Amino acid sequence: MTPPPDAPDERVLAEQVRAEQIRTERVRAERALCGLVNGLAQRIGDHLREHAAGLGLTAAQATALRELHGPLTMRELAGRMNCEPSNATFVVDRLERQGLVERRPHPTDRRARQLVLTPAGTGLRERLLALLAADSPLAGLGPEQRLALQELLEHALGRP
Repeated sequence: MTPPPDAPDERVLAEQVRAEQIRTERVRAERALCGLVNGLAQRIGDHLREHAAGLGLTAAQATALRELHGPLTMRELAGRMNCEPSNATFVVDRLERQGLVERRPHPTDRRARQLVLTPAGTGLRERLLALLAADSPLAGLGPEQRLALQELLEHALGRP
């Protein structure tokens, strides 16, 4: 008995089945990897919030302090905080009222201001960083593993 002329042969069907299996496995792997990245981000966020609260800070304030390791413009800080400049301004206003941050004239752009930690801000930042490092969700990784993870994440995010 011969198959109808328009029926695909067994080889074509097998290739289609294999292609669908590969697609299904890729979707499953993508979902699993996204779940792991989201889970890690949640643990890091929880960790930050816990230590920020212990220092009398909000998570956003702690994030700003963590990222202020040198003079930055508001736009630069917002980029590092992954938020809009208006949100960063609100956070910096509160840090400034607490005497932790100062706004200074930018040395080369008279329209811009730079954010600089005060001595109190520097001290609080150092305490925060020590607390975050002490029991970090990444503490179980060795130096080579951390570097490999960093490189993989930078590549996935399209960063050089």
